[in-house]
Amino acid sequence: MSEPVRCRACRDDRGRIVLDLGAQPPWDRMPARDAPLPDPTAPLRMWLCRSCGLAQLADDVEVTEELHGVEPRAFVEQSDRSITRLADEGMVRPGRTVLEFGSPHGPSWRTRLTGHGMTALDPDSGRPADLVLDVYGLLHEPDQRTALRRRARLLAPGGTLALQLLPLGTVLRQRQWYDLRHGHHAYWSLPALADALGELGLGVHRAWRYPLSGGTVLLTARAGAEPDPAARRLIEEEETLGVRRPAAFTALQRAADGAGELRRWLLAERDAGRTVAGYGAASRAIPLVCRAELRADLLLAVGDAAPAKQGRRMPGTDVPVVSPAELVDLRPDRVALFVPELADEMRVALPGIEARGGRWVVLDPAPRLLPV
Repeated sequence: MSEPVRCRACRDDRGRIVLDLGAQPPWDRMPARDAPLPDPTAPLRMWLCRSCGLAQLADDVEVTEELHGVEPRAFVEQSDRSITRLADEGMVRPGRTVLEFGSPHGPSWRTRLTGHGMTALDPDSGRPADLVLDVYGLLHEPDQRTALRRRARLLAPGGTLALQLLPLGTVLRQRQWYDLRHGHHAYWSLPALADALGELGLGVHRAWRYPLSGGTVLLTARAGAEPDPAARRLIEEEETLGVRRPAAFTALQRAADGAGELRRWLLAERDAGRTVAGYGAASRAIPLVCRAELRADLLLAVGDAAPAKQGRRMPGTDVPVVSPAELVDLRPDRVALFVPELADEMRVALPGIEARGGRWVVLDPAPRLLPV
């Protein structure tokens, strides 16, 4: 019998498993193309705390540093929009100090913020800042209670905490079960996060939702603040969605169990004499490939612009990762985009796919051909 799970935020052990993806290979270990199979695997499950409502990894697996990827244009543009929004609200301006908690997901915002006249501080210096920024960093912290307290403690009087995150509400609403992965320890819903910040004396102040990754949120909090109408609406929408109720996760588990739909589509394409490749060897692609039990006889290869990933293979399978030029040379009839935000960018960057008769496909969640 496995050890009971203890919440990473409130330390309670009352809760239940709400999503079980079985044994999955860690996403950060992309083996060399000729490395022997099978790869190591570990349980990948989501546990929902009954007390504070935090959805989190049930099992700890050692994760090394993610291979460096090429940041999609859509992610860079999203960062620019967020910085502009903070500047419009007066949180980014000359003479103010900023302290950034980053993550492997995208480049630092530091240069752009200092370009606005802000002074960047080091989190390890202990000096408080007017703006404490966390860009997808919180979910990488195994100890959520300590991580939140540290961010709150580094706020200067009257300062603002800004968090960019993919909230649990998006995962449920879009049934993005593949966003669960080893090393991503916490999946905060907006209601649960608002409560946790409140215990630290911080109130949600503003919140804006963007379409990236199904629906990311930029949230700000200040001492004693109250949410404005837009922020309150986003919090209430997630509460209505059932982000703190285990029953609301049934559809998420059902979507994960239906990953075979991708395999059935690939089988139909092969039976029709068409070849299929993929693009985007991102972490969210790995559970999709593994859960559907895909091999190179169904998925020729996965293209990716990151040199560090080329010459390797997708974890848990023999599907190779190739360069964009190699992908074009394969002349696939279909290219499935594992990161849908790449659609416009890749059609411009790789015109050879469509010039040779190929078609781009998005998974939303069923495969859908993009119009020519």
